Amino acid sequence: MNADPNNKDYSKAERIKIHQPDASKADRFNPRNRIYVRAVDGLWSTLRRRMGWVAMLFFLLLPWIPWGDRQAVWFNLAEQKFHIFGLTIWPQDLTLLAALFMIAAFGLFFVTTYLGRVWCGYTCPQTVWTFIFIWFEEKLEGPRNKRIKMDQMPWDFDKVWRKTAKHASWLLISFLTATTFVSYFVPTRELYLDILTLNASGGVYFWVIFFTFATYGNAGWMREIMCIHMCPYARFQAAMFDKNTYIVGYDVARGETRGPRSRKADPKEMGLGDCIDCDLCVQVCPTGIDIRNGMQYECINCGACIDACDQTMDRMGYAKGLISYTTENKLEGKQEKVLRPKLVGYGVVLTAMLLVFVGLVATISPLRIDVIRDRNALYREDNRGLIENTFTLKILNKTEADHVYNLSVEGLANHKWIGDARVTVKAGEVLTLPVSVSVDPVELKRPITKINIRVVAEDTPGVEAIQETRFFGP
Repeated sequence: MNADPNNKDYSKAERIKIHQPDASKADRFNPRNRIYVRAVDGLWSTLRRRMGWVAMLFFLLLPWIPWGDRQAVWFNLAEQKFHIFGLTIWPQDLTLLAALFMIAAFGLFFVTTYLGRVWCGYTCPQTVWTFIFIWFEEKLEGPRNKRIKMDQMPWDFDKVWRKTAKHASWLLISFLTATTFVSYFVPTRELYLDILTLNASGGVYFWVIFFTFATYGNAGWMREIMCIHMCPYARFQAAMFDKNTYIVGYDVARGETRGPRSRKADPKEMGLGDCIDCDLCVQVCPTGIDIRNGMQYECINCGACIDACDQTMDRMGYAKGLISYTTENKLEGKQEKVLRPKLVGYGVVLTAMLLVFVGLVATISPLRIDVIRDRNALYREDNRGLIENTFTLKILNKTEADHVYNLSVEGLANHKWIGDARVTVKAGEVLTLPVSVSVDPVELKRPITKINIRVVAEDTPGVEAIQETRFFGP
C-alpha cells in the first residue's frame, strides 16, 4: 500500500520524507537515479564556493592579460611555441613540460596522502563547474524540495520557462567556458571577433561547439557520474590513503544509536547517540552517499555534510564535530602521526622535482644552434688542395626580438669560413644557413677533428650557443 503524503496522521518530517527519494537507499550507481543536491551554508561550503569562483575568474581572465604584443598565456600550436608570461617553451624544451607534469603528479600525491581528496572537493574543474550549475539551478527552479516536486508535476508554463531558463544559462556558461579554453590556443581578441563576425575557421567552430556540449553534459547532466564511474583518480586514490590521512568521517561512537527526538529530550535516557537521523548529510552530498556508512571512494571531501551536520548539532544544542575532517586513527581513539614514510617520500620527490624544474628554467638559453653535416660526402678537396666540410646550421632565436649573431669555428687552426659569418635572425625564427669550412691538410693532425661552432649575439652580451661537431679529413 502506497503512503499518502497528504495524510494528516503523518508528522511533518514523515510527510517530507515521503515526498523525497532516499538517496542513501537508492541505487546510486544507476545513472538514471538523479541526485537533488540541497543547498547548505557553513565554513567549508563558503570556502569551497569562494575557491570555485576564484578558480573560475582566474580561468576566464588569464587569456586577457597582455604581455608585450601578445597575451600572457598562449599555447601557439601552429608555431610550436608555448608562451607563459615571459617564458617561451619550444619543442626543444619539452623536458620542462615533463618536469611540470611530474611536479603536478607528486604534488597531488603529497596533498592526497595528507589531506585526502581536497583537490576533488575544492579545486577540480568538474566540481567547480558542477556547483556553479547547481547554483543556477537553485536560483531558477528553487530549493531541493521544490525541484523534486516540479519534476514530478506535469508540464505547464511555469515549469517550461524555468527549465528553459536553466538550460539556457547552462549552455551560456558552457559556451563561455569553451570559448575561453580555445582562447588559450588562439589569440583571444581575434577569436571573439572572428566568432562574432562568423569569420572563424571550421576548426575553431568545431572545438568551441565540442567543448560547449562537453561542459554542458559533464556539469549539467553527468555530474557525480564523472566522479564515480569515469574519473581514474577516484579509483587509485586508495593507494595513497593511510590511517593518518584526513578524510570526512562520522564519529560512530558518538552518533550511534541514531534516531529522532525533540530538542528537550535527553538522548542518554532514550538510549540514543547524537545523530538524530535527519538525513541532511545525505541530501547535501553531491555524490549522494551516506557518510555514516563509513569511508567510501565516492566521497570527494567537499565538507558539505560537515556543514549540514554542524547546523543540526547547533539547533539541537549538541557539540559540533559529529561529522568532521578527521583520520581513521583518531576515530579509533589512536594517536595520529603527521610524519610517516609515505608522506616524507612524496615530499622529498616533490622537492627534488621542483629544484630540477627551477634549474631547467634557469638554464634555458635564448639561443640555440643545430649543426647538420652534409650526408653526401664526409669531405671534399677543392682545386687548391684544401679539405672542405659542408654543414647546414639551424639558428633558433628563442627571444621575442630580432638579433644579430656572429658565427665562428673553434678547434681548427688556420681555417677558412665559407658563407655568411654575420646574420640577422628575427624573433622566434629558425634560420637555415648552409656554410663550409676549409683548411690546409697539413693543419690536420688526425682524420677526425673535434670542432665547435659558436654563435654569439652581437647586440646582447653574454648570449651565445656552442655546438660540437666533427671535421673529417683524409
